[in-house]
Amino acid sequence: MAAEPKDMRVGMGYDAHRLVSGRRLILGGVEIPYHLGLAGHSDADVLSHALGDALLGAVAAGDLGRHFPDSDPEYKNISSLILLAKIMEVVKGKGFRLVNVDAVIVAEAPRLVPHFPAMIANLTRILGLSPEDINLKATTTEKMGFAGKGEGIAAYAVVLVEKI
Repeated sequence: MAAEPKDMRVGMGYDAHRLVSGRRLILGGVEIPYHLGLAGHSDADVLSHALGDALLGAVAAGDLGRHFPDSDPEYKNISSLILLAKIMEVVKGKGFRLVNVDAVIVAEAPRLVPHFPAMIANLTRILGLSPEDINLKATTTEKMGFAGKGEGIAAYAVVLVEKI
């Protein structure tokens, strides 16, 4: 007799923040040396935010803003890895486990690939995945749009979860 198929769901997330002076650039929980940082209520980590929204979407639990509103002072300058850990509690509470992550960061500068091992190390710890289950990519927009003009950075993430 064939095994019953598992309940699998896909979630997609997107986030973008403006680059500004006087802020640190945090991506995947890693501080990237750069003369600009991302503006936001939290640390504005667009990679963690996109992953969080993808996870919440996969389990039909709303979005980042609903769980962590920027009007709440509790989340002022908070590490987005802390938010991502709280989102993983929601995912587990709904009876799901994360299977894998695929994400892309859109930025004209700085160069991000050298920082991927540290980002993946942070994400494996928070998400409970092995490094082989997390794929990160970086791309530019060939100087088109806000990212291409160096006005901001965006991230897209896709996740697969399964019912446990």
